[in-house]
Formats: sequence, structure tokens, C-alpha cells
Amino acid sequence: MSSTASDNAWIRAENLHRGYSVGKKRVEVLHGINLEIHRGEKIFLCGPSGAGKTTLMYILAGLEKPEKGSIYVEGVDLYAQSRREQAAIRNKKMSYIFQNYYLMPELTALENVMVPAMIGGKDLTERARESLARVGLDQRMDHLPAELSGGEQQRVAIARALVNSPQIIFADEPTGNLDSRNGSQVMEMLINLTVEDNVTLVVVTHDEGLAVHGDRKLIVKDGVIA
Repeated sequence: MSSTASDNAWIRAENLHRGYSVGKKRVEVLHGINLEIHRGEKIFLCGPSGAGKTTLMYILAGLEKPEKGSIYVEGVDLYAQSRREQAAIRNKKMSYIFQNYYLMPELTALENVMVPAMIGGKDLTERARESLARVGLDQRMDHLPAELSGGEQQRVAIARALVNSPQIIFADEPTGNLDSRNGSQVMEMLINLTVEDNVTLVVVTHDEGLAVHGDRKLIVKDGVIA
């Protein structure tokens, strides 16, 4: 399949393979996955632990090169680009939300939200303030992560993901460290914000119940999409 085979796919994965060596043992994780993601879609990658969900997301997000296969972002073969070009695509078009928040403990909520903008050489202080206000933390901007609850820390992570106006957000178990009530609130907020901004969203979760919020639920099992 050529890079123009499906022009309406914002991201296209072709024949993805990935495995790892554990001691003398070879563990195959992905077995020839093909996938198209369209602009504005909300996709949930579900399945049991060890099925390959996170590996697939990392490859789609430009964080881990497949051993075989290609990722096209708007027709551009991502892993055929130089590392600098890959980093530029990630910083300009993509954002990430992780289960463990990954907030810098010495920075305030506002400063944490500004980090992606600073990496891109931008001053988006006002946009960072707006992002925190959108997630209901306009009164907590000057607080350190240790002064925030788990749900509040994840909302800071969502605000950080939005600050660069990404075209796609990848979220790896974004509610995994939250109780069911906070998890549901955070997921509903994330969906609503990405709908408002027409941002594509790919969520990895073991909780298939969360997938009711999305447009598509894909089950990853034994390295393939079931």
C-alpha cells in the first residue's frame, strides 16, 4: 500500500511488527497490525495486560520505532524522517497523557502546563492559564503537584496536553491511578475538550467500560486487533 492509498486517514499504520528479547527468549508483541485513524476520531484501544496496546500506541505516537512496518502521518512516513524531523512532528502535532501524570514536582501547575510550549520555543503563558481554567483549575495554578489531588494532577496533565493546540492526543491509561468517580469525570472532561477543539484522541485502557465515550473500540489481543 502506498502512502497515498487512503488520503482521508490522518494516521495510517501498515503491517506493524514489534518484539523484544527477554534474556534468551524472544517475545513477539505486535503481529502485522494495520490501522487507520481519521481526523477528530475518538479511538479506545482495549484489551488485557500484555496484549500490545501500549506498544502500539507508542509506535503510533512516534515514541518507539517498529521492527517492521510504517506509520504515515498526513501521508508522511514518520520513521523515515530524521530524529529532528520526527521530534518536530511530535511537538507540533501530538500531545501525550500518561497514567502517572509525569508532572515536574518543583514546578507549579501553570509552569508544568507551559513545558511543551517552552520546548517548542513559544511563550504561551496566557494559553496555559486558559487551559487550566478549562479543566477547572484556575484557582490552583500556583500549586505544586504535591499540593494537588490525583484527579487534579491528571487535569493538569490534560491542560498540558492541550496547550500546544495538538491535532492528536495519545492517552495511556489516563484514569488508571484514579478511583472510578474521578476516573469517569476525567475521561468525560477529556472527551468534551477534544470534541470542542476537534482533536483526535487515542486512549489505551484495560477498562472497556470507558470505551462508551469513544467513536470506536478496538480490542488488541495477542498482538493483533481482534
